[in-house]
Amino acid sequence: MEYLVQQVINGVTLGSVYALIAIGYTMVYGIIGMINFAHGEVYMIGAFTSLIGIIVMGLLGVTWVPLALFMVLLASMAITALYGWSVERVAYRPLRGSFRLAPLISAIGVSIFLQNYVQISQGARPKPIPPVIRGGFELMTSSSGFTVTLSYLQLFIIVLTIVLMVGFTYLITQTSLGRAQRACEQDRTMASLIGIDVDRTISMTFVMGAALAAVAGMMVTLYYGVIDFYIGFLAGIKAFTAAVLGGIGSLPGAVLGGLLIGLIEALWSAYFSVEYKDVAAFTILVLVLLFRPSGLLGRPEIEKV
Repeated sequence: MEYLVQQVINGVTLGSVYALIAIGYTMVYGIIGMINFAHGEVYMIGAFTSLIGIIVMGLLGVTWVPLALFMVLLASMAITALYGWSVERVAYRPLRGSFRLAPLISAIGVSIFLQNYVQISQGARPKPIPPVIRGGFELMTSSSGFTVTLSYLQLFIIVLTIVLMVGFTYLITQTSLGRAQRACEQDRTMASLIGIDVDRTISMTFVMGAALAAVAGMMVTLYYGVIDFYIGFLAGIKAFTAAVLGGIGSLPGAVLGGLLIGLIEALWSAYFSVEYKDVAAFTILVLVLLFRPSGLLGRPEIEKV
């Protein structure tokens, strides 16, 4: 029982990271109907930016951990948001009126470019970092001596994901930017006719998604303590899977899908062969889509005629 509880905690933590990345996928898809396949690499750049920022804070003598992490987070979100804005301007905006496959190919090209750009600039070797946040809570101990722990970092990741989901849900449902995003989602031409700056709205969506990816990148850097130039590819695929599983276009669905993918991986790794955890996650996705093609919380698309 104690081992199961520990794996659930680990799965929810991992799923929270997937959820932060998946929100970026679902926001972009909700407005322009395209999948930003460079989003995983934007997350990877956020992780590297966080690592560099932590090193710089150490060199500058900023020893109070909360202040150092807050400054690193702000800098990482700003830099990564710039990358997200650039992806939209380079890979999507010039091809917005083209056939649907063109932006997809362009985004894959940008993804490959960013991956190799980081490999050349930072090197191909994994980059380790010593633990920054230590300690946690001991929840229970089994008769065999196994102790269930919830680290401060795990608690921070889970709470931060919940806060960000609530914040972005409020932004989309209650603010003028959110109303502009929903108008562009329904009909970009009509939105432009009533005075909405469609280009600015889409750019802001990419910027917000990239900022969330930066948060996920920093959390992964702190949690695992090692990153490399290839982490964006697999995490991007998992987050995209989470967005589809929960219902692409739904923010709560992206979070739910991320948590489910994280739990499936953690529980499968604990009780079965770890080599097949990805197979288990994608099998669950296929089964869900067979019976609910729009995802768990998604809405069926209604084609306008």
